[in-house]
Amino acid sequence: MSARVLADFEGRWRIARRIMPSGQPEAAFDGEGVFARSDEGLAYHESGQLQIPGQTAMQSERRYVWDKDLNVFFQDGRFFHSVPNAGGETEHWCDPDHYYVTYLFEKWPRWRVTWRVLGPRKDYLMITDYSHKGSSA
Repeated sequence: MSARVLADFEGRWRIARRIMPSGQPEAAFDGEGVFARSDEGLAYHESGQLQIPGQTAMQSERRYVWDKDLNVFFQDGRFFHSVPNAGGETEHWCDPDHYYVTYLFEKWPRWRVTWRVLGPRKDYLMITDYSHKGSSA
């Protein structure tokens, strides 16, 4: 498998996400992520429906910026984490919680990101599957 480069991510992606909080029912997110060219690299925007058991589905979205080295930044410019270009593990510390993440690219252009979040405020597993939908144009 070849290493991923920033241009590989450009375009539209279908997103299917499962959120499994410890000791609570599983939630689901279904939506779309778009990586579009920007001055910094690729601007990422995802939007879709978040379904939490026992609640009305709600609109959910998030935004990040990815640079040419696959560093991910929050929309306000703060560093978030680096994506291993061949897939693999990385992490993010958000005091007092620790975010462990694994990127899997073996089935490209389908890929998976798994987050395991542990700390006094958070305890959950989140698995996100991406499948390519085509160009962002």
